[in-house]
Amino acid sequence: MFHYIVGPLVGAVIGYITNDIAIRMLFRPHQPKYIMGVHIPFTPGIIPKEKSRIATSIGKAVSENLMNREVLEKSLLSDDMLAKMGAAIDEFVATQSQNQETIEQFARHYLSDEDIDAMRNDVTSGIVKMITGKLQDSRLGDSIAHMATEHALEKTRNSLAGRLGADLLMQPLAQPIEKLMAKHINEILQNNSQQMIQNLVTEESDHLMEMTMSQVITSHSEQLEQVKSGIFNAYRVIITEHLPRILQDIDISAIIEDRINEMDMAEAEAIILDVMKKELRAIVWLGALLGSIMGIFSVLA
Repeated sequence: MFHYIVGPLVGAVIGYITNDIAIRMLFRPHQPKYIMGVHIPFTPGIIPKEKSRIATSIGKAVSENLMNREVLEKSLLSDDMLAKMGAAIDEFVATQSQNQETIEQFARHYLSDEDIDAMRNDVTSGIVKMITGKLQDSRLGDSIAHMATEHALEKTRNSLAGRLGADLLMQPLAQPIEKLMAKHINEILQNNSQQMIQNLVTEESDHLMEMTMSQVITSHSEQLEQVKSGIFNAYRVIITEHLPRILQDIDISAIIEDRINEMDMAEAEAIILDVMKKELRAIVWLGALLGSIMGIFSVLA
């Protein structure tokens, strides 16, 4: 009876130990070993020895199959992702509709005072330059002078003096007066429009920065859906049109390969064992099972 028990038991122990050693030899030793200058076979372990090749293969596999354009685009533009984006935007709007911080105070959570001032100056300067250029190129003085002249003539026609023929006397003078007026108005705009617009834009900018987030949200509630739609459209354009270039610039394969090569072998071993602990332990016990089965066959033979 003892003979029938010892065979399968020894087989199970041998199967367990050999599989356990085989798994450990995948990782250890981390460095090649020598005796009297002679290299010991199977050192370092298989994974440390083939680390560079494994890193290249994993990087290539991930970039081509797990994080390629099609997979990422499908995931990033999925209904679930868009629904989460929409929920996040709605939550942000709801939160900010109760926020009594000014725009400037809110911006300080994300930007330094220097960045805020620089952005404000850049935007103000850009707007001033654009409007000033439009005014100076449009000959606005001509339009103002013409409208003023027409208005004066219309007033004269409808007045008592107009009924007595004063408008007929003014008619020949209207064109020279209009040209003279246009000349002076254009000169005034050329010399003073930039400063006037600078003052107006700066005043409006200061007023905007002093508005609370709640005021901004409530005063533009009708435009919120348009803004939300614009965010979604911009997001889709970024994903569909710019994702390939982004992936090319990032080079996921190279990043993964470099990270694995830089990783200490002990760290890599710990990660792999943590991820595959259950599977590797199953292999060890499977060795014990197969060893016991072989022991049974040897006893019965």
